[in-house]
Amino acid sequence: MNATAALQKPDACLLRAGNTNCGGCGMSVGLTMLGRALVEADESCSLVIPACCGIVAAGAFPTTSYGVPTIAATFASSAAVASGYASIRDLNDEPGQVICWAGDGGTYDIGFATVSAAAERNENIIYICYDNEIYGNTGGQRSSATPAGARTTTTPAGKAENKKDIMSIMAAHGIPYAATLSMAHPEDFSRKLATALSMTGMRFLLMHSPCPTGWKSEPEDSVELVRIAVASGLFPVYEVFGGSRYRINVNPDDSDPAEYFHRQRRFKDADIDLEATRRYCKERSQRLQLLAREYPV
Repeated sequence: MNATAALQKPDACLLRAGNTNCGGCGMSVGLTMLGRALVEADESCSLVIPACCGIVAAGAFPTTSYGVPTIAATFASSAAVASGYASIRDLNDEPGQVICWAGDGGTYDIGFATVSAAAERNENIIYICYDNEIYGNTGGQRSSATPAGARTTTTPAGKAENKKDIMSIMAAHGIPYAATLSMAHPEDFSRKLATALSMTGMRFLLMHSPCPTGWKSEPEDSVELVRIAVASGLFPVYEVFGGSRYRINVNPDDSDPAEYFHRQRRFKDADIDLEATRRYCKERSQRLQLLAREYPV
């Protein structure tokens, strides 16, 4: 089987014009930056995408909005499909990256068994989760990535539980590389994509991906929301090598997270415990600082 013989180097438009993505979609920004990183690295790729907004963006068969070969996987199986695809590529000594592009539902929840299994086997793939904190493609239901207090179609009064710490879980597998991506910090974002493309083995990237439709925010606020999340410590920007060596890339500046919640109508201001949120952000930041100091890259 010649799995990747038809691979072509993509141009900068990995995601072509005419796709169905919403205005202000963080996923669209991420795909654009991934396309640029592939061009800069002189790399080709194939995408494996489970059920999510990412595969709907491709459009109706037989046309596609993607500029590279793309496999549509079932909700739970993208990492398993990518593992098999990459194995054939490596057996045939063929070029190109195999990249999973999945939402939080297909990563944190339904697809987690195959993601964890791929990490445990150290499969030679790049797994990118665009985390919009909901099941965006099916109406905006709660996922384990949904933060506490967020109202979704299945948590109309606000989610009671905190967001799952997927980065700590993935780092615990001891994979070669895990990192968070902020589209409000494009230089760091691009550097991390380049780092992942230069390595082999399982690489896991987590992107904070605003969804104006599900977050009930304004499309023009998407980048600013991510910037506030990073500055306040709600979304830490760091990387982990080999599961044990930490580097913090952007230090929070203790900005008040109140504005982050206020700009999204999925939250009720009166229901957000800001003191508890500030305390949580500070404690997590201190923990990461300690890890980076004691176990540096």
